[in-house]
Amino acid sequence: MLNWTEKAGNALPHPGTLFALFAIGTLVLSAIGAYFGWEVIHPGTKEIIQPVNLLSHDGVHRIILEMVDNFTGFAPLGIVMVAMLGIGIAEQSGLISAIIRLLVLNSHKQLLTFIIVFSGILSNVASDVGYVLLIPLAGVIFIAVGRHPIAGMAAAFAGVSGGFSANLVLGTVDPLLAGLSTEAAEILDPTYEVNPTANYYFMVASTFIIAFTGTFITNKVVEPRLGKYTGKVDERESSVEHLSKLEKKGLWMAVLTMVVIVVITIIGIVPDDGFFRGADGGILTSPLIKGVVAMLFFTAGATGLSYGITTGAFKNDTDVMNGMAASMRSLATYFVLVFFAAQFVAYFKWSNLGIILAVEGADMLMSADLGLIPLMILFIILSASINMLMGSASAKWAILAPIFIPMFMIMGYSPELSQVVYRIGDSVTNVISPMMSFFALIIAFVQKYDPKAGIGTIIATMIPYSIAFFLVWVLLLVGWLLFGLPLGPDAGIHYVMPQ
Repeated sequence: MLNWTEKAGNALPHPGTLFALFAIGTLVLSAIGAYFGWEVIHPGTKEIIQPVNLLSHDGVHRIILEMVDNFTGFAPLGIVMVAMLGIGIAEQSGLISAIIRLLVLNSHKQLLTFIIVFSGILSNVASDVGYVLLIPLAGVIFIAVGRHPIAGMAAAFAGVSGGFSANLVLGTVDPLLAGLSTEAAEILDPTYEVNPTANYYFMVASTFIIAFTGTFITNKVVEPRLGKYTGKVDERESSVEHLSKLEKKGLWMAVLTMVVIVVITIIGIVPDDGFFRGADGGILTSPLIKGVVAMLFFTAGATGLSYGITTGAFKNDTDVMNGMAASMRSLATYFVLVFFAAQFVAYFKWSNLGIILAVEGADMLMSADLGLIPLMILFIILSASINMLMGSASAKWAILAPIFIPMFMIMGYSPELSQVVYRIGDSVTNVISPMMSFFALIIAFVQKYDPKAGIGTIIATMIPYSIAFFLVWVLLLVGWLLFGLPLGPDAGIHYVMPQ
């Protein structure tokens, strides 16, 4: 089935062409929807939402006038470019290669897959770093130990994206979703507040469940299917030679640089009035969290410089600039894909088609008279399906929360439960959704090792993770509900309407 999926997917046009066709299809569908008068009522604002005809006079003008802004304003583009500039310094200095060799020589091969999936899950606290750093790094690590690089990238992608909601610490998504949940709960109960820790217990348990599941799928399904890698391998990537004395000295200098950065960070974050604290004095609103990509640039750049200068890889500033330029050249395919993907995402948003489909799907679910567990499973399926159409977790929850949180509260179920069920559905299809912001980047990464790879390759490789994560997360949720465990501190499953 996976082989058929890959062949069918790759028989489609080039991914860039496909995104262009998606964009054209959205334009046509927006005109059809406007002609037939499709409309829904927004559950939050009560506003009537109708399709916007993008083939109209104003629509065509907007397409032409905002084409450049769609491309340059596409969120992952700037993130990837800035991160890759810093990573380029570290890579060209030889630092990343040295770290990989050190990791390979000192890690047990049986634990390598688990470490990569687990690291991917934990990387979510650092926003998008997992996508731009860990996924390509996992491919290089797998090559270094004689394993298929695409299997390594799949394991990392599964952790970073499929395990998006799981973590051992709170991330930026927790307060974001909690704020939307609070607003939705206040529709029914003006005094209700959903804390950022609302799903913490469940997500901590999910971290280990997803990590073990991702490891099993990689080792038993994905890697056996891919077989032995027969493509060309960069000698630097496949090298597992022991480090020389100069390389070890360079690593110590990089470590010392990292220690200095960590000390500065601690000084800026620990005091209540620290210079790294957010405007409200919080940590989650600090530049360390919100500006994590800039921090990655500074950290990778500084440690790379320390290593490169020590080992002699960087003899002057020209060498450093050439290293940064080399990292940009590796993104050429990504830039092409992003141009068309950005237009498609923008058109889909402008047309209101995503909102209309989300509300219609929610209405169908509400009309079903089901018990708690079947209802929650259907809600997961609904969220997972909508995730194939809309990439932003917060945008989808802003639409769904005002519908489902009050509905479930009336039925006796807490807003915290609604939120955790939504997060499961939002995560499990991330790895197979072309609407996911970094999907084009993943294609570019995979094409480094398989030039013929396309959307079909990615989806066929990642479907086993999506199915497995859905099953184990549903089982975990069912067990949680049956035992009546709290989802987080002071966050139960049930809700009682105030008298």
